[in-house]
Amino acid sequence: METIHADVVIVGAGGAGLRAAIAIAETDPSLEIALISKVYPMRSHTCAAEGGAAGVKGADDSLEMHFNDTVSGGDWLCDQEVVEYFVSQASRELIQLEHWGCPWSREDDGSVAVRPFGGMKKKRTWYAADKSGFHILHTLFQTSLQFPSIKRYDEYFALDLLHKDGKCRGVVAMEMRSGRFFAYHAPAVIMASGGAGQVFPFTTNGAVKTGDGMAMAYRAGIPLKDMEFVQYHPTGLPGTGILLTEGCRGEGGILVNKNGYRYLQDYGMGPETPIGSPVLKTMELGPRDRLSQAFWHEQKKGNTVETPWGHSVLLDMRHLGEKKINERLPLVRELASSYVGHDPVKEPVPVRPVIHFMMGGIDTNLNGETQMPGLFAIGETACSGLHGANRLGSNSLTDLLVSGKRSADRASAYAKETGRSEDNPTLRAQAEDIVGNVRGLLQRSGGGETTAGVRREMRDSLESGAGIYRDEKGAQATCDKVAELHERFQGIEVNDKSNVFNTDLQQLLELRNLLDVAETVAEGSLQRRESRGAHQRLDFVGRDDENFLKHSLAFREPKGRPRIEWLDVTITRSQPGVRDYSGGKDK
Repeated sequence: METIHADVVIVGAGGAGLRAAIAIAETDPSLEIALISKVYPMRSHTCAAEGGAAGVKGADDSLEMHFNDTVSGGDWLCDQEVVEYFVSQASRELIQLEHWGCPWSREDDGSVAVRPFGGMKKKRTWYAADKSGFHILHTLFQTSLQFPSIKRYDEYFALDLLHKDGKCRGVVAMEMRSGRFFAYHAPAVIMASGGAGQVFPFTTNGAVKTGDGMAMAYRAGIPLKDMEFVQYHPTGLPGTGILLTEGCRGEGGILVNKNGYRYLQDYGMGPETPIGSPVLKTMELGPRDRLSQAFWHEQKKGNTVETPWGHSVLLDMRHLGEKKINERLPLVRELASSYVGHDPVKEPVPVRPVIHFMMGGIDTNLNGETQMPGLFAIGETACSGLHGANRLGSNSLTDLLVSGKRSADRASAYAKETGRSEDNPTLRAQAEDIVGNVRGLLQRSGGGETTAGVRREMRDSLESGAGIYRDEKGAQATCDKVAELHERFQGIEVNDKSNVFNTDLQQLLELRNLLDVAETVAEGSLQRRESRGAHQRLDFVGRDDENFLKHSLAFREPKGRPRIEWLDVTITRSQPGVRDYSGGKDK
């Protein structure tokens, strides 16, 4: 096993990881950065984001409005000092991207264009047609190439953390091309490995999003926070889970049931607005949790459309016209036409809610610092308290930038304060144990389980017991099933015994991570006995601020299910109130 020394190790080379690497390289070129990614950076999932990134731009908008939209959208589970900092830095980061070459769409006067997004009272979502994530990631990637202090390790699979005396000291990774193992020693490690949408069966998330960073931190004793809050996006293509951006509705698309009725007005998001003239923060521009829950009710009433891929509702954009769709939503037209055979210029497109984002993640503070000194987490891997119980669309792309920059500044300062560590027997033994565990998986034989079979049962169980709506019986059954699957994991044999690009082994390692994440989602869903944001209980239908205005913290137990502790939400100025998406003026 080869040892590599660096000042900062970053796990994940998507938007958050690249932004952090650039910030460190700009601040102090003498610091050596090891950037580890299990895929080539431009294949990171940031690339799939479509709609845009939120930041105050117009004279009619303000930081206060962005703050209030975010906090109320998160059902008051947001840590408000984190939100305050986020909104103050958002536009600055988006302007920085423009200076680096991001081709934001433009208004006729040449200024940056912004579009409406769900749950926001003003237009503040900067976009690049409907390929915003691609252009953001491309801009960050090409910018990172100018810094020689950033050394990339593409297609390296991070396995586990190294730590000594309660401090993070590095990470062990496997080069997928050769099967060789590497121990990266560094005083600071930044986790930026994305979410864990693959724990569910129907998701917009690419195959790479298997909760690797979350699981690594969890196994190292760091709690995962608010894992019961999993966001469904209301408009995914049935069958594939491919996202149709919220920009479809921001531009004026409408949702109708099988009767052609705009059903959202029946679920606290009315009255009906004029077709083609969307009204901010109501009807189709309500928040994602409310729209997804409305679909669930329509399905129960028998008002959905049956398709070859299951029940759906219809997203109608025909009134926008071909010119506008081609200008603002060209990718959406291509995706809908290619994957479900519906051209949005000519006919409504079937859509249904699909797992999209995890509000929960590694417990961090505003600086991205975890409970383990030397370990930082950013982006969807982390839970700083920014998104609360429901993330507003377009806040996440901006969060990659804001959290990436701030955590990078703190991590670089910490690395310089702490200094590099020399090789020592404790870390060497840890690294050998990690490698030994992987080799043990490779040498198993005679098991009767399969990776695909266990993964399928895990996903189906999460969808059943921790989906859009939950209850005690279903959540308990999911907890029991995941515990059973943890045991059955030991009976999976890796059939491919080779070292070179062993995808059989990689998928087993990813399943290990997914099972660790799954048990925290299930346990949080069981123990949070209230309804808030994306977590809705049929047996506890109201929000319970007295008992549950708190973050859940899931700690790994060596044997048995996770231990849940509770942490008070930080409230600076906005007291819990009523989430109003009826189109009325703010109260």
